[in-house]
Amino acid sequence: MLRRLHIYFREMYPIIPRLILGGIVFFEIYFIVLLNNGITDFKIGIQEFIGAFTVFSFLMWLRIADDLKDYETDKKLFKERPLPSGRVKKRDIIFICIIVEVITIILNIIYMNNLLFFIILYGYGYLMSKWFFQKSKIQPSLPLALITHNPVQMFINLYIISFTCIKYYIPALSLTTVMALFTLYFPALIWEVSRKTKAPKDENEYVTYSKLFGYKKATRFVLIITIVDIITNIILVWNLNKISVLVLILLVTWMTYKFIEFIKDPEKYKIVSKVERYTYLQETTMLLTVALYLLIGKI
Repeated sequence: MLRRLHIYFREMYPIIPRLILGGIVFFEIYFIVLLNNGITDFKIGIQEFIGAFTVFSFLMWLRIADDLKDYETDKKLFKERPLPSGRVKKRDIIFICIIVEVITIILNIIYMNNLLFFIILYGYGYLMSKWFFQKSKIQPSLPLALITHNPVQMFINLYIISFTCIKYYIPALSLTTVMALFTLYFPALIWEVSRKTKAPKDENEYVTYSKLFGYKKATRFVLIITIVDIITNIILVWNLNKISVLVLILLVTWMTYKFIEFIKDPEKYKIVSKVERYTYLQETTMLLTVALYLLIGKI
């Protein structure tokens, strides 16, 4: 079983990178909320690391649940993946998932202050894993799947924001918390649509947004969301670092140019590759903004 699990995690959910991602997601939102509320006297302890681990384990659960519910489809379209190829058994990933999630539940019950929001997060995850009990309607519809599944990032953000607000007695409803709720959600939405937006020559039997709406309309939609996303980022860093504001404007200008290029010539490159590079640069800017503010203050 250990060998099979190693295969699964290596190919589908690399543990170390995903643990780091869990920490990045948690602490980015955590510090953005704190610093925008003028709080620089913070205490990082076991709760924060449990919060970061919860993000990791929740995303792992979603990955496994996704592989299980899409098993029959993957046997046809993605035969090389660990589960449909038979290199990993269903019981392997179910077993490890139960172990990790039980540990997560116990840690949250014992240490965390936002148990209600933890329940909400996992409740939404459970509904996702069951196609919201509307599989016959949602599974065949790419737009419905997007509308019902993609907001999960907002529930992850809500879990982090609620913990931060409760711990530091921060008002739950403010411009900062609303913007923080959407940060990281928009990049997830942008990536999800862009990875299923292809040039006409690259289309196959796999359903994509470009096949449903045309690659131009799909690309314009992603462009609009990218601009909205960068506005939320600018609002969050405006009081922290004006240089970061300039960097974000330059980034969105570059990405807009790439979208326009793709609309004119969809065979020039895969748009998702540019979106991924943009997202890495964007999130790095946000993280550096937090780090610089903590080290040298407002710029």
